[in-house]
Amino acid sequence: MLLDGQDPQAIAQAAAALAAGDLVALPTETVYGLGARADEDAAVAKIFAAKGRPADHPLIVHVLDAADAARYAADLPPVAKALMAAFWPGPLTVIVKRAPAMGAAAAGGQDSIGLRSPAHPVARALLAAARELGVSGVAAPSANRFGRVSPTLARHVVDEFEPGLLVLDGGECEVGIESSIVDCSREHPVLLRPGVLTPDEIEAAMGQALWAPDAAAPRASGTLAAHYAPTATVRLLDREALQKALADRPPQASAGLAVYSRTLSVPPRSEAAELLWRQMPEDAKATAHELFAVLRELDAAGAVEIWIELPPAGAAWDGVRDRLSRAAAAFQAAP
Repeated sequence: MLLDGQDPQAIAQAAAALAAGDLVALPTETVYGLGARADEDAAVAKIFAAKGRPADHPLIVHVLDAADAARYAADLPPVAKALMAAFWPGPLTVIVKRAPAMGAAAAGGQDSIGLRSPAHPVARALLAAARELGVSGVAAPSANRFGRVSPTLARHVVDEFEPGLLVLDGGECEVGIESSIVDCSREHPVLLRPGVLTPDEIEAAMGQALWAPDAAAPRASGTLAAHYAPTATVRLLDREALQKALADRPPQASAGLAVYSRTLSVPPRSEAAELLWRQMPEDAKATAHELFAVLRELDAAGAVEIWIELPPAGAAWDGVRDRLSRAAAAFQAAP
């Protein structure tokens, strides 16, 4: 059921559903999330069931502010507080030690938990209304089937799930890829998932360097090797390899082929035949904003393969490169 996120009655209806232990899809500035109250394991279990997500794969708990974050944390270390002060509300998740009595299912059974305060006004209105009903946090992974492309429009969510799901429509997501995740639960901070925030921005806010992930890092949302995959097979190629692959393909092989390139120009219509071609923006943030929507669009247009030009080097592109690498890995890992 699609609800207008600008309608106070819709916000109240969605907040009541969360308080009752039901699922609600909500917009954030990153992607749409599939939410349930994080303090009730039975409610959180509905997320895992709806997505087909393994129960040991942790979720991020969305909170209105630092006061609600403290309910789920055994401790908020100085580095976490510095990041929260710099980037909340916004596209950054901190992982901290979990309060023993809170969020066990949302944490995937770990002793740590991921916390984020979203900036989207509809998400914040929902969190505020839910808090009035006793809901201190909402566990909300991306509102799609597990491992598939994340949704950035309400209609993407509607396409994924049964019609009875409440979906708050907050328009197009501004950021377009999921939040950066920084593990603050150990001695040294570690970037577990890149987003639109660069390592330099994160390190400046913390006043210290990020460390590299290691085997002791907690599990975190969206960090499986294969993830974010459309139905079509994804191939990542550098500019030269993409240009050669396009030149070598037989004319009749264009049907079902889609290309998403940054530096190659769209060929003339007579040469493109049935080829689907989308131009990648020059800017990393603009690419992040449209990435998942483009993958869904090409899927819907009937693409069987999507050839994507590798993004350029540089920290600004880390989040986009990460999502594309995982989308391609989903097919490399397939039998």
